[in-house]
Amino acid sequence: MDIVVYNDKAMPTREERKAVVDFLYKNLEEFGDPRPDIDKAVAYALKENKSFGGFILAAVEEKSVLGVVVVNRTGMKDYIPENILVYIATHKEHRGQGIGKALMKKASQVSDGDIALHVEPDNPARFLYEKMGFTSKYIEMRLHKEEDE
Repeated sequence: MDIVVYNDKAMPTREERKAVVDFLYKNLEEFGDPRPDIDKAVAYALKENKSFGGFILAAVEEKSVLGVVVVNRTGMKDYIPENILVYIATHKEHRGQGIGKALMKKASQVSDGDIALHVEPDNPARFLYEKMGFTSKYIEMRLHKEEDE
């Protein structure tokens, strides 16, 4: 298995980019987002839009994608970590084989600064994050403003 790093200096081909978005959409399952939101996170990581950038990791074996990570830079430091792990998914037929752990280790090596992530309490991946050293410091709360406000 190889882990490919994509960023604004090592851009994926159009086909590779589509494969990343499609893979995440399919394999995030109940913890996923709509395809346009996944596409926005990928665009942010690749600096296709005005952003601080980030990176994408793809675990690939014989041209098949086995796992993907998307990390966006926040442009912050100290009180907000420099990076946020937006998405991580492994192919459902290859879970439990260490692919997620390998991707997390590589993300830690590739990123400059600390990494934050959001995980739902019932997501089994939470235990991997805890083993990797992530701690839960806060309860996240969000205010969703109506468009007409």
